[in-house]
Amino acid sequence: MVEWRTEPGLTGYVEAVAAMEARAEAIRARTASELIWLVEHPPLYTAGTSAKRADLVDPDRFPVFEAKRGGQYTYHGPGQRVAYVMLDLTRRGRDVRRFVEDLETWVIAALGEFGLTGHIRPGRVGVWIERPEKPRGPDGAVAEDKIAAIGIRLRKWVSFHGLSINVEPELEHFSGIVPCGIREHGVTSLVDLGLPVTMEDVDVALKRSFADIMGDG
Repeated sequence: MVEWRTEPGLTGYVEAVAAMEARAEAIRARTASELIWLVEHPPLYTAGTSAKRADLVDPDRFPVFEAKRGGQYTYHGPGQRVAYVMLDLTRRGRDVRRFVEDLETWVIAALGEFGLTGHIRPGRVGVWIERPEKPRGPDGAVAEDKIAAIGIRLRKWVSFHGLSINVEPELEHFSGIVPCGIREHGVTSLVDLGLPVTMEDVDVALKRSFADIMGDG
């Protein structure tokens, strides 16, 4: 069975990475169970393995950490639920593409509990919300904002890092980076979309939808 842990308060990023790496090694050694770790961080930026320096617009605003996960720059901060996933892919098919798709589908299922329709877009990892009330793009497409980011790392087929869902973060904090290297779309949150949702509500939705998408939980 997968263990769930919710960390109170704000968790430092360096401490979180150290804890994830230790747990991933224990999972690989079969001395610990898989873990979903729910945290919030103080304001910070992380750079994935594909990050471009030009996308760090304001490098002195918040601490910047090299994440060594997939993806580009992202923001973490209070009001954002980060779900770190330490899962053993040896028992989940060893299919990395499918695993990332399952994480996206899991987020979409959780958002669906609040009446939101999340979308996956080719070439844009993460989950997107259509914003028909906003001006359309130059190509006439409906505007879209990102509500969840995904970036994982594997070590000996055990995952760590994971995903983040914007519940009620300070959206202006995203302006210090080009989130995930995408300039033509914005970011949003559950509260920004007019939903009076709490962090605890999101945690319940994540737990409820996990087993249907990701397997035993």
